[in-house]
Amino acid sequence: MGKFAVLRDYTGKTQVLVRDEDVKFTELLNGTTFESYIEVKGRVCNRPEDQVNKNMPTGEIEVLVDDIKVLSAARQNLPYLIRDYNKPKENLRLKYRYLDLRHAEMQKNLRMRSKVAKKMRDYLQDRESFVEMTTPTLSVNTPGGAQEFIVPTRLPGRFYSLVQSPQTYKQLAMIGGFERYFQFAVCYRDEGAKADRQPEFLQVDLEMADVTMAEIQELIENLLTHSWPDDLPSVKAPFPSMTYEEAMTTYGVDKPDTRFGWKLQDVTEIVRGCGAQVLESAVASSESFAHCFVIPGGQKYMTKKIISSWESLAEKDYQLKGPSVFTVRDNKLLQGQLAKKISNSSQSQLVEKIGARVGDAVVLAVGRMSSVLPLLGKLRLLSANILEEAGVVVRDPSDFKFLWVVDFPLFEMDEDSGKLVSVHHPFTLPKDEDVHYLHTDPIKARSQHYDLVLNGCEIGGGSMRIYEPSMQQHVLENILGIDASSLGFFNEALQSGAPPHGGIALGFDRLIAEMCGAKSIRDVIAFPKSIEGRCYMSGAPGSVTAQEMDLYHITVKEEDNKKS
Repeated sequence: MGKFAVLRDYTGKTQVLVRDEDVKFTELLNGTTFESYIEVKGRVCNRPEDQVNKNMPTGEIEVLVDDIKVLSAARQNLPYLIRDYNKPKENLRLKYRYLDLRHAEMQKNLRMRSKVAKKMRDYLQDRESFVEMTTPTLSVNTPGGAQEFIVPTRLPGRFYSLVQSPQTYKQLAMIGGFERYFQFAVCYRDEGAKADRQPEFLQVDLEMADVTMAEIQELIENLLTHSWPDDLPSVKAPFPSMTYEEAMTTYGVDKPDTRFGWKLQDVTEIVRGCGAQVLESAVASSESFAHCFVIPGGQKYMTKKIISSWESLAEKDYQLKGPSVFTVRDNKLLQGQLAKKISNSSQSQLVEKIGARVGDAVVLAVGRMSSVLPLLGKLRLLSANILEEAGVVVRDPSDFKFLWVVDFPLFEMDEDSGKLVSVHHPFTLPKDEDVHYLHTDPIKARSQHYDLVLNGCEIGGGSMRIYEPSMQQHVLENILGIDASSLGFFNEALQSGAPPHGGIALGFDRLIAEMCGAKSIRDVIAFPKSIEGRCYMSGAPGSVTAQEMDLYHITVKEEDNKKS
């Protein structure tokens, strides 16, 4: 029968066979640890018919061994074995990432990432005449946006900031006469522990002069369809578009997953006369509304535990009571905690308006629009997860739905400071018809910003830029209260004759994660940080010596562990 072994490389697995008479090779294999690096020479042969493995791509052949060498033996008792099932927990995978990279999934993901990046570079340079430029990573602190990482220098009190994006530099490239710029830019944001974020990430950064928003969108659509992996279902351009207001009203989020319906519906007028005092009083104000969505066949999945968790979520994160969850009975009336207090006529009217059927669940929320819509948007996604965990197909994982979201507000009110802040960044150009609001009522101004969404994940964002120095200074100083001198070099550059320009950045990690169907962007990054921003493998962030601290004029403030 001989001795069997399985070899693995980046192409997959192959079975090798040592003949019974080759005793020394058999003994060598028996003494070789798992994950050792070996060299095999032999002849490729067809397997006997009764030994064909149809579940293995190479299951019809095997290698008949003529020679084996152990080039590098792995140590005994590795922290885990490489297999496609019962994988270790993520923290252990990250600590021994060099082993984790051997998993077939990681090989597939990172090789796809490399191919997509090459296709994008080739398309931008060869077809669209873009110039690839590398902008500084060490820069100065910029106002607005995310928290930046600070880098000390040998100059007392002087610091670099790691760029959160190449925003100002790519605009300077436009002013400098490079009308089409791009780069695969490493960016940094100190945003704390978030499951879908990394402290350093990669974005495909583009900027163009003398273009319109529609032209930038068309270029991105062509870029994505050109670089789309051949083994995935194709995507077609143009991508559909939706306003921010429509997205929030219909889906409760500004990055809707349009692979499934369950749209939010306004039922305020029905609730205002429904007979249930608690609901009627909640929508009595002109600033209060009632919205709901239907979960098809959701009755069997709405347990008391789930509804209780939703009530806690509504109160904690959205300052709302509820939501109210009903199911539809066979007489097309509602069943639920408040159902008996709602008149039969209002129940029938509600069921008919929202198109609910017997066995469906109805999730209703009442209160301020700014809280009701985001809550229902969150519950819509949680409901889809609940049904999918039970085996119901809600979102097709092989379906890729791109969507442009446009007409965002230019500014919003910061609840903590009571001041206006930019929804995206302070360099965004307002819509032409809303420019006058900059001097009268800035909160009403809409922006020429556009987000690209894929299956409910924001994978890109861009805008047309302010290129008039007076407008930029007005936005910074008079609307946002930012000292324009903090961007003195940029304002000075705008006075050098800046062309109209705009751009976009694609979150490359998120895009590849969606292509691969990965649960986390960490599964498409070779050496990512943990959710806490740590590297379990190297120990980063680490400590430095006293001499290095002196060199960079650093003192560490000891934490006060005393109880107050």
